[in-house]
Amino acid sequence: MKYGFSKTIVNAAMAATLAVGASGALLSAAPAAVEDMNRNDSALAERVRKELVTLPFFGVFDNLTFRVEGGKVTLMGQVTRPTLQSSAGNVVKRLEGVSGVVNDIEVLPLSPFDDGIRLRVARAIYGSMSLSRYGLGTQPSIRIIVRNGEVTLEGVVLNKGDRDVANIRANGVFGVFKVNNNLRTERS
Repeated sequence: MKYGFSKTIVNAAMAATLAVGASGALLSAAPAAVEDMNRNDSALAERVRKELVTLPFFGVFDNLTFRVEGGKVTLMGQVTRPTLQSSAGNVVKRLEGVSGVVNDIEVLPLSPFDDGIRLRVARAIYGSMSLSRYGLGTQPSIRIIVRNGEVTLEGVVLNKGDRDVANIRANGVFGVFKVNNNLRTERS
């Protein structure tokens, strides 16, 4: 969670991907081969996560997610800078064990209006006494994505109360048309 990527979330996403892939070719594979693939993908997912969270200019207004499936890495999410999109793809494709990279990261449109909303929402959320702890560290755990006045909150919080407070704080910001609250709790 410290870096914006909860280890359980990475493992759950990878397990879901492996479960989808298991409906076909993996069913005929030997159990040891499947276990080896799970272990290799798990180790690769951890290396991908580490590379993504240490990218320069990766900040609170960017959201990067990924899926690992048999050595193939699919990058997803939204970023405010085109250079961050290309850097993510380049750093991941150089990792040992990566057989291919699909870069589906969306570059958000340039907009001074959205930039103002980003700053006001960040102040509203991280300036709140009950939510300020989520802004500590180099990678805050609540990601603020703004596209054309629509705010999407991504990340992990401790409980439903914090999730609701973040939603209320974001909804109260001038210029916000809609808030999509995708925050997950640690227990879910």
